[in-house]
Amino acid sequence: MSTALHSALDPARTALLVLDCQPAVLAALPDADEREALLGRVARAVSDVRAAGGTVAHVRTAFTEADWDAVPAAHPSFGPLARHRVMHHEDPATAVHTRLAPRDGDIVVRKTRHGGLSGTGLDRRLRERGITALVLAGLSTSGAVLSTAVDAADRDYRLHVLSDGVADPDPEVHDLLLRRVLPARARIIGTADLDTLLRAD
Repeated sequence: MSTALHSALDPARTALLVLDCQPAVLAALPDADEREALLGRVARAVSDVRAAGGTVAHVRTAFTEADWDAVPAAHPSFGPLARHRVMHHEDPATAVHTRLAPRDGDIVVRKTRHGGLSGTGLDRRLRERGITALVLAGLSTSGAVLSTAVDAADRDYRLHVLSDGVADPDPEVHDLLLRRVLPARARIIGTADLDTLLRAD
């Protein structure tokens, strides 16, 4: 059996999860050219999934006043965000980047922790559409991507991670996760491979 056939994705049962592709999060990537290149590759993946008839789900991190108040002060990642009252859900910097703007039929959810499934209602909405396979893209490899992959694997989704469609402010951590950690839970593919897998018979 060929690799393409072995990895073929049924578009009707596949969702691309675009994680934290928001100006406020993208700003953590120090290289502006890298940010633009990443957005271009993720935009291509979004286009390929839509063209094949798959589902696109946008997951963004943003907080209401009540969300900030619920974050423990000692939380290493979100405590400082709550303390300084940043990433408000109405701040344009927390919106999905305009190059990836949601369209009718897309799913859009808001999260207040790293993982894209826990506490967002996304799992239920995916199940209602018959989704059994997820393709992960976005930021950051050590944050939302890793947390979502671990959670999704425990929920028995079939997982793919776009190696050039995810990024992290720490390149060494990014490389380590893609080479040594994420392959235990997901198939690692490039954005250029996605269209082929969605169209394989």
